[in-house]
Amino acid sequence: MHPPCILTIAGSDSCGGAGIQADLKTIMMQGGYGLSVITALTAQNTQGVTAIHAPPADFVAKQLETVLSDIPIQAAKTGMLFSAAIITALSDILVHTNFPLVVDPVCVSQSGHQLMQSDAISALKERLIPRADLLTPNRHEAELLSGIRITDAASRDASIQVLLGLGAKAVLLKGGHFDEETDTATDWLAVGDKPAIPLQMPRIATKNAHGTGCTLSAAIASWLGRGLMMEDAIRRAQAFLNLALSEAFDLGAGSGPPNHLAPYLRLLEKSSFPF
Repeated sequence: MHPPCILTIAGSDSCGGAGIQADLKTIMMQGGYGLSVITALTAQNTQGVTAIHAPPADFVAKQLETVLSDIPIQAAKTGMLFSAAIITALSDILVHTNFPLVVDPVCVSQSGHQLMQSDAISALKERLIPRADLLTPNRHEAELLSGIRITDAASRDASIQVLLGLGAKAVLLKGGHFDEETDTATDWLAVGDKPAIPLQMPRIATKNAHGTGCTLSAAIASWLGRGLMMEDAIRRAQAFLNLALSEAFDLGAGSGPPNHLAPYLRLLEKSSFPF
């Protein structure tokens, strides 16, 4: 059976825990065939980002045009997009596509390094979010994009409504930065004009969470590409991320990655050799 072709449009992470590298690992573990459009190169390790190099916007667009001209894409996700020029060039192409698009509005790395130029925020809001089937901000990204500081349920819901008002068909406000002392992590999903609903998973106590947002959005895109409805795709993606976090490992001196291979490693343990 031909695996669904899932496209990631994002930056490269030289330590392999986030960005394009995490996306491709994730897509494969959901049974998809991963393709990529690289928007930027980063010099980074588990402790932080030391430099960013972005190619010209027309070259980023050429990558996307070339892939789309030859390969049927079932779903796509965006991650780090870096500049207004890159966002504009990509949006001019993506507006003419009809596959599900997950937009992960990556603005700042886990270590605090800015991954998007300041003028790119407006371009993201005006050009790309209106094309999104799902927008997946964390708390800080939601506050930045909505202009609302989230302190309680009312401000959380107000922020989600502003983000839906930007044109996204659905918003998943990720709960990793909320109630960090509780045993449960709750993501909030709002689709269209329906009230946001909680999607809960056990909270995994680990410092190794580098690339969790990339992993979740890539997994969601993969399941949308396999034909699942939005809530089902998100729940499948949450379960994968939860397992990967439960088996995360130390890598370097900083924050290590989720273990994207966790499902496969469990399979290896149960069989003499799977192929």
